[in-house]
Amino acid sequence: MRHAPLLYDSPAAWETARARRVALFGMSGLGKTHLASLLREAGGWFHYSVDYRIGTRYMGELIADSFKREAMRVPHLARLLRSDSIYIASNITFHNLAPLSTYLGKPGDPEKGGLPIDEYRRRQAEHEESEISALLDAPKFIEKAEEIYGYPHFVCDTGGSICEVVDPDDPDDRVLQALAGSMLLVWIEGSEAHREELIRRFRRAPKPMAYQPAFLTETWEAYLAETGCAEDQVDPDTFAIYAYGRALAHRRPRYAAMARHWGVSITAEEAAGVTGEASFVALIARALERAQP
Repeated sequence: MRHAPLLYDSPAAWETARARRVALFGMSGLGKTHLASLLREAGGWFHYSVDYRIGTRYMGELIADSFKREAMRVPHLARLLRSDSIYIASNITFHNLAPLSTYLGKPGDPEKGGLPIDEYRRRQAEHEESEISALLDAPKFIEKAEEIYGYPHFVCDTGGSICEVVDPDDPDDRVLQALAGSMLLVWIEGSEAHREELIRRFRRAPKPMAYQPAFLTETWEAYLAETGCAEDQVDPDTFAIYAYGRALAHRRPRYAAMARHWGVSITAEEAAGVTGEASFVALIARALERAQP
């Protein structure tokens, strides 16, 4: 049962729309940013990146302050900072979100770059609040994109953790109501093969993640119990890999519920086959056709 009507109630409504507006969601690495970039390059599409908005508007000062704390440990840089002789800021972009992920960090042994778990939880809470705000900003940017820049079409590139900050089973969820009321929500669904590839990729380069508080607590306690490690002895990368596999299983049903109640779905294989605006429009029309009752 849908909690909100689709913004485009048929393939024809989508194909003939004067303004096409979509929000892409799913695990990172399945093509959200790639599709959004293709559309932006085609012209006529405004690309709104939720992670970029988080890292600039909502957490930019926190990120910059963390860099300054590190610089203040170096006497020469400390003198230059105090005299306003140098300026430190993050250079975050749509394709380089490293400043944001570096600030989030990983919990564990400080000798290996880990954060105390309480500090890690604090930064997670900051990210959750920022992500909700950035998602709620998206509908406002639809108006700004058209009014200021003249873009009729809009693509919202959401972060992989969107399913952690919404309740897809709640018809009154304010974030999903806001998004579904102004955009077509599109889940990029990965297969088991994609899941295994994402895990292999993550093992090669474990990255900081944003987690639902209850999931983080359960996973952290399970890891400590299984390994017998003290909190300050946890290898940050080993824990990140352990948590990532569990996160994939945790998120999939939440993504599926978002698509079932609030949007439509396409497969990662279909997304990979998109070569430009025309093929994207055709793909979404097929997704809408599949979603017809």
